[in-house]
Amino acid sequence: MQRAEDKTILVVDDEPNVREYLQTVLEDAGFNVVTAGDGAEALEIIKQQAPDFISLDLIMPKKSGHRLLHELRRNRQWARIPVLIVTAHAQDELGKGDLEDLLNRGVMSGPGTYLEKPVNPLTYVRSIQRALGIEETEQATSKINLKQELQESLQNASPEALRKALEALKKSGD
Repeated sequence: MQRAEDKTILVVDDEPNVREYLQTVLEDAGFNVVTAGDGAEALEIIKQQAPDFISLDLIMPKKSGHRLLHELRRNRQWARIPVLIVTAHAQDELGKGDLEDLLNRGVMSGPGTYLEKPVNPLTYVRSIQRALGIEETEQATSKINLKQELQESLQNASPEALRKALEALKKSGD
């Protein structure tokens, strides 16, 4: 059986906070993660060491995900790398045409070929696990769910509750 820790995922997104978020989610699930800020940077990384999977933003400066994916599919070695498009532009004029082009031309096919931002962390990880034939582990799922619950709680917490939670965390680390 395939294991997450044996797989390297390339996360390509021009937004640093999104890139970091996706990287953290994948690392929590046990994956090795490499990141790139655009398609040109991603291509250089792929040339050095092809990843096992690519999480790809569609709309980026320099080289879009659309252009990068077409280049990957023209290369015999890189064409086999599974790709998941992660975009906020699946339904608008910025990305809808590019996404439809990829789907209609058969560059991408089947369920789980793209996710719309904001992505649910568990859905994101499970999409990649399925594509790579990796069994979901209870530990990874639990960690992702706990982090998501914590983030949601933090957004709604009062400053006093946050202070108390931070103090409790500091004490538990001692």
